[in-house]
Amino acid sequence: MVNYGSELIDVCKKNHIKIWEYALQEEARSFEIDEYKVFESMRKNLKVMQQSSEYGLNKSLKSVSGLIGGDAYRLNTYLKKSDTLTGEFMVKAMARAISSSEVNAAMGKIVAAPTAGSCGILPAVIISAGEKLDKSEDDLVRALFTSSCIGVLIAKNATLAGAEGGCQAECGSAAAMASAAVVEMMGGTPEMCLSAAAIVIKNILGLVCDPVAGLVEIPCAKRNVSGAVSALTTADMVMAGVYSKIPFDDAVSALYEVGRHMPCELRETAMGGLAVTKTGLKLKEEVLGD
Repeated sequence: MVNYGSELIDVCKKNHIKIWEYALQEEARSFEIDEYKVFESMRKNLKVMQQSSEYGLNKSLKSVSGLIGGDAYRLNTYLKKSDTLTGEFMVKAMARAISSSEVNAAMGKIVAAPTAGSCGILPAVIISAGEKLDKSEDDLVRALFTSSCIGVLIAKNATLAGAEGGCQAECGSAAAMASAAVVEMMGGTPEMCLSAAAIVIKNILGLVCDPVAGLVEIPCAKRNVSGAVSALTTADMVMAGVYSKIPFDDAVSALYEVGRHMPCELRETAMGGLAVTKTGLKLKEEVLGD
């Protein structure tokens, strides 16, 4: 497996392959199994993503704590009844992102992509873009391989954990993975995919992890919506010819350095940020009784 984005671009160029093909081949080689089996295993992930991103659209979910719930349903209802500002496509993607987050908070089945806290971004982006672009299920599976390759590179050179790097490492990584996958889905080159990932990371750099009451609910669910929107809009920017002046590898390096410099209060401990606001502490008391 390559270690850097620059290496990934070189390998794809040399072998005339796309990122998803490289990721599939590498996974099959690493585990010494047939590529077909690897592909079908990823399809199972897609099925779970489809279910979690749709469930909350038609059923008003409540989290176990009661802190969040019903927002995906509200967005979907708004979509059906109103002339939305950002359009049907974007609002549907937003609803799907928050649906997976609500399913997670209700102890339902999700795919941590790359984490449970960021589980709504990748499904919302891939599924919505695939729907818009009239892509097949196989195309969506390929997009997941593309995204996974970007995620591995971030994990190797930075972190995917909020406890180590803040929410920039969770929702930021998920959005970067998703945007790169959509660019490839739209016919972009490996360079363009990594440029999209870099732009997303730059735009979310420094985002803290400050869960109210220590639960993956507030503000996590709504940050999934924001991450999905960022991924989709960035994909359009890159396909228009906009590129990142800071390359992917440098953006990932910056993510890691920023994460290292964050105080522990802002890294998933619920000891800072929104978690210790007047309202945040009141909600914590209501849920945990302390």
